[in-house]
Amino acid sequence: MLVYALDWANLLLRWAHVIVAIAWVGSSFYFVWLDNSLTPPTDVQLKDKGVGGELWAVHGGGFYNPQKYMGVPKSLPDHLHWFFWESYSTWLTGFALFTVLYLFNAGTFLIDKSVHAWTPGVAVLAALGFLAGFWLLYDLVCRTLGQGKKGDQVVGACVFVIVVGAAWAACQLFAGRAAFLLVGAMIATAMSANVFFWIIPGQRKVVAAMKAGEPVDPIHGKRGKQRSVHNTYFVLPVLFAMLSNHYGWAFGHAHNWLVLVLIMLAGALIRQFFVARHKTQLAEARSPWGWALAGVAILMGVAIWLAPAPTANGASSASAPAPTLAQVQLVVAQRCVLCHNAQLANKGVRLDTPEQISAHAQQIYQQVVVLKAMPMNNATGITDGERALLAHWFNVGAPAP
Repeated sequence: MLVYALDWANLLLRWAHVIVAIAWVGSSFYFVWLDNSLTPPTDVQLKDKGVGGELWAVHGGGFYNPQKYMGVPKSLPDHLHWFFWESYSTWLTGFALFTVLYLFNAGTFLIDKSVHAWTPGVAVLAALGFLAGFWLLYDLVCRTLGQGKKGDQVVGACVFVIVVGAAWAACQLFAGRAAFLLVGAMIATAMSANVFFWIIPGQRKVVAAMKAGEPVDPIHGKRGKQRSVHNTYFVLPVLFAMLSNHYGWAFGHAHNWLVLVLIMLAGALIRQFFVARHKTQLAEARSPWGWALAGVAILMGVAIWLAPAPTANGASSASAPAPTLAQVQLVVAQRCVLCHNAQLANKGVRLDTPEQISAHAQQIYQQVVVLKAMPMNNATGITDGERALLAHWFNVGAPAP
């Protein structure tokens, strides 16, 4: 019953996490696009009101005219919408999901003893340390080096170095699947912390000063804008890290930390293309395809690098006799039944009889051969030859006895 309850918690938290993440990413991308698409108003009344940019848009059968004030408006309405619960809800549901799946089952999901053998308690503390440590380093870099004309470039370079170091360290300490997720989670934690510690408090200080009739310090707007821009570049790398647990060929590679860094870098470059493209569209200039091409080139390079090498006996294996179900059952009994039996049927899957193996042939092929996600962290030590045997059995029709 506990496993069943945890599966439900996993489902509901994952569902909620995706929903609120869509809301947060959507609003973040929208405002980045909006900021880079505004044009100076021609209406004298708008200029007198302090409007520095506006945009006309049509959506869902209606017309919209968003306007942005340069600095602060002369007065505020009674109702002012704040964008922060999208961020907070995303982090809270994500951390809850991480707790239920990884921290609560640290011995299974966080630890791969062939990578680093330590106790679940220490592994949990180390994982939490990654989340807090990255935020503290990133925030320190922003506060000390993020000023001046080249502040953004300096911060970007420093953050890249920190992420590379964290990716390498995580992949030396944790199971590959957990390491990828942990690197994404630490960046996502910094994104929400930006909103919680800087963006929203700064906006509250601006609103409070306006209501009190006091001068508004422009530093709050500058800081909020800086952290908001950082967040938009973090999005695509974080999304890859969160999706990576489905692809064992990525997190299970011998140089998995480099795989993670390169794909996250590709995501950041592709995001840079879209941000720059918003500006060039407004100026009717040429789209900056170089950024997108650089990101795609990295992805293609990684795909070629990770492509499985052809086996020397590939031609002969195709004509080799089909493995019998008895041979397949022997592999499954050694590598899979530990977690898929009558007493512990993970994900509701049992593989302890020939009939059950045949019934789940498609799942075995997908998880063990294609994705290489199972066995989890290869805890049972399945070999490439055994994966090849399962692949051959499936490709010839998964013959039953």
